[in-house]
Amino acid sequence: QVHLVESGGGSVQAGGSLRLSCVASGDATGTYCMGWFRQAPGKEREAVATIYTNYYTRYTDSVKGRFTISRDNAKNSLYLQMNSLKPEDSAMYYCAAVSATSPGCISFSPSGFTYWGQGTPVTISS
Repeated sequence: QVHLVESGGGSVQAGGSLRLSCVASGDATGTYCMGWFRQAPGKEREAVATIYTNYYTRYTDSVKGRFTISRDNAKNSLYLQMNSLKPEDSAMYYCAAVSATSPGCISFSPSGFTYWGQGTPVTISS
């Protein structure tokens, strides 16, 4: 079982930056794939970035070059550095985790992840 708590969301102007954090608690969290997902009003939840180790990461095309996912296993923490933010990045952002042995680890799909945080809101104004 893994418990996830996100923080760091907020409201910024376009072009600004935010850093999201997610603290994980539970069994052997360092062995889990983790990811950031987002859901805007009226839209489906989508993958933003996922990470297994700091050398295996994946990003959705719209955030490549602007967002960076990283993790610190010693702190049981996951991060998402978001730069050059755009209004279309506005959404509720969720941290998620799945066992690294699960096919969901490479699915890049919300349905592939097992554990979810409550979300942190991000609003980007133009």
